[in-house]
This record gives sequence, C-alpha cells and structure tokens, in this order.
Amino acid sequence: MGTRIALCIMAKAPEAGRVKTRLCPPLSPDHAAELYRCFLLDKIAQVRNVAGAEPAVAYAPAQAAAVFEALAPGFILLPQRGADLTARLTAVCGELLRRGCDAAIMTDSDTPTLPTERLERAVAVMKEGGCDLVLGESEDGGYYLIGMRRPHPELFEGMRWSTPTVLEETLRRARVLGLSAVTLPAWYDVDTAADLARLQADLAAGSDGGPRHTRRFVLERLAGRTAGAGGCA
Repeated sequence: MGTRIALCIMAKAPEAGRVKTRLCPPLSPDHAAELYRCFLLDKIAQVRNVAGAEPAVAYAPAQAAAVFEALAPGFILLPQRGADLTARLTAVCGELLRRGCDAAIMTDSDTPTLPTERLERAVAVMKEGGCDLVLGESEDGGYYLIGMRRPHPELFEGMRWSTPTVLEETLRRARVLGLSAVTLPAWYDVDTAADLARLQADLAAGSDGGPRHTRRFVLERLAGRTAGAGGCA
C-alpha cells in the first residue's frame, strides 16, 4: 500500500444560529445556515476529487454523525473532541494518524472558491516527505489548512485563535521545534459581510465551474432571483 494521506474537512452541522453567525446581518440565521450547507457540499465534492487523498470529515457537534453520513457518504467520519480549537485539532490529527494514515491534512469549510490545486499541492508535499508541515495561508493571518506527519500539540497550545498572527506564530513555533514547513499561497475565507460581498463579486465574474452549490445560492437566492425551494440541494 502507498502513502496514506488523510484530507479532513473541519466542519459543523449546518444549523441556524450555530454557523456563520458573523454574517447575521446581512443574512438571517436560516440563510446563513443554508449558505454554510452549500459551502460544505462544495468542499466535500472538492475533497472527494483530490487524487491520492483519503477524504475525511471531522464534525461537530458529536451527535451530528447522521447529518454527515448523508452529506459525505464514503468519507472517514470522526467527531471533533475537545473544549476549544486547540484540543480539537490535536485530537483529529492524532486520531487520523492512529488509524494508519502517514499524514493528516486538516482544512476548513469556509473557503468555497479555494483552487483545488492548493489541496492537491498539500497532498503532494506530504507524500514527497521532504518537510514536516504544510500550511495554507489565509488572508486574515490564519490558515485554511495545516498538514503534518506527527502530532505536534505545541503548535496549537495557548494559540490566540482568530487573530492576524496565527500563521506567523505557528511558523515561529515550528522553527523552535526544528520542523520544516511549506507555506501555500494565501486565500480568503468567508466570515464577514465584506467577505460575502467579495464572494458574490467573484462568483458573478467567474466561469460556471467551481463551487456550484454556493454559486447557485449566492447568485440566485441572495440576489433575489428564484432558485426553487431546494436551496443549494
């Protein structure tokens, strides 16, 4: 058997009032949850098509297994465990490695327009074996993915999440630990009204490819045009 690389989406169940709350307003909680469901569907489809990766979802809350069995059939599914992001990332990475994967890449569910080549590159970096970490830089100073061959909880402990220095601090800690890292080009996630406006403009200007569920919802439902009762289904 060849090198096993897990590519795992860190995801939440798309429940109104629990996801994309920073988009309310301009969205209602129901619309924010619908939009996030579209993000999930598109990210699941994208990850499924990345060659050489074993697709996985780490979901929250723990009782949402049935939701993700329906959304991501054939994926490795594991609940997120821990009180904060530090604990959850550490636990997910450790569990995937315990299951026999040679490396684990955790990616977010908030970057619907992320080029697939970024995920493919992360998998290739982990397969090549020349470095310890791969990180995809977010424009807000965090990262949209992190991949590693061994658990390194020191990279996460005490991290001030959702601040502009997360990536910089992670790379600093990696240097202290003697870990080599590859950083992928920056991309944006969709957390705020400004991000949503940018997403809408990018989708309107782009081709018909890419995140089809998100495209339909943003350009038809959110633009006030009729898209049918199925939302992003």
